[in-house]
Amino acid sequence: MNHARQIQVVAHRGASEDVPEHTLAAYRKAIEDGADALECDVRLTADGHLVCVHDRRVNRTSNGRGAVSALELADLAALDFGSWKQHGAQERAEAPDWADTSVLTLERLLALVAEAGRPVELAIETKHPTRWAGRVEEKLLELLRRHGLDSPPSVAGPGPVRVMSFSARSLYRVQEAAPGLPTVYLLQFLSPRQREGRLPAGVRIAGPSMRIVRNQPGYVARLKEAGHQVHVWTVDEPADVELCAELGVDAIITNRPAQVLAQLGR
Repeated sequence: MNHARQIQVVAHRGASEDVPEHTLAAYRKAIEDGADALECDVRLTADGHLVCVHDRRVNRTSNGRGAVSALELADLAALDFGSWKQHGAQERAEAPDWADTSVLTLERLLALVAEAGRPVELAIETKHPTRWAGRVEEKLLELLRRHGLDSPPSVAGPGPVRVMSFSARSLYRVQEAAPGLPTVYLLQFLSPRQREGRLPAGVRIAGPSMRIVRNQPGYVARLKEAGHQVHVWTVDEPADVELCAELGVDAIITNRPAQVLAQLGR
């Protein structure tokens, strides 16, 4: 496949087809699988900690109930975010390590990336609407600043972290506070105005859904002509990987990083 070299393979919520999403185990496997980058969703707990949980509530992915924003980190830490995924033959002989299936804080994920022994980028998605509004971005930038990740290390290129959102306002807040941080505008469907390849001011990366790319493949070329990068989600089927490679997208966000890397010949 021609574009295979340049396409970045991003593990969606970790290697989440094989291992429960957003757990330390899922990200560890994604790093072992060779993923270039990890994708995570962040939400703010009632006591101000950023945790990697996709849904507004914990009901689907844990053995608990309730909204992330109404629970404290200690409440979340008492829940099991792993066993819902283990069924039948997939179940491991020994019980998984508690740290692997406990709630994952963004702080811990940053530590895992730092321990990886090779460059691994991080694509952090802010989830909105939430009762905390701009506090999410505030806390996120505070944490990135503390780890020295809030601006690119040099003029040579972008840093290892980028922020993604379906909320243009969220990305605007990030740009205001940390102009050096790359931002990705996620798109579930296209408005007529967006079809021309326009993105919110200051955003250089588009994040269209695979459905958009399948239905309107010409959109990728329009984004490229406008000088934007294209990061597509969620790309799991071989035919979709093939299409993304043909269209020359910059990043593929997938639940199956090992298979995608293999298909791209890496």
